Amino acid sequence: MTTWGATEAKAKFSAVLNQAKKEGPQIVRRRDEEYIVSTRIEFQSRTAREVGIDADGKTSGKRLWESLRCPPSDGVDVELERSNWTMRKVEF
Repeated sequence: MTTWGATEAKAKFSAVLNQAKKEGPQIVRRRDEEYIVSTRIEFQSRTAREVGIDADGKTSGKRLWESLRCPPSDGVDVELERSNWTMRKVEF
């Protein structure tokens, strides 16, 4: 990936787009933030791999299953407290 300054990317926007098409995503840096310029096809293919879309174009749910099946590896333990509320009777 090539990194462009914001001013340079603005002046050479066509070149940024052409390079994104030929070489892949381009990074544009402005102050302390970085932005990615990519083609739609590249974006969709990367998104499909992350979500777990199979060859038929259907979501496999693999990513969701992995996150539900495996506990977080960063040591974060979530404990939810039960509320002490009592149920109220509602008449219909």
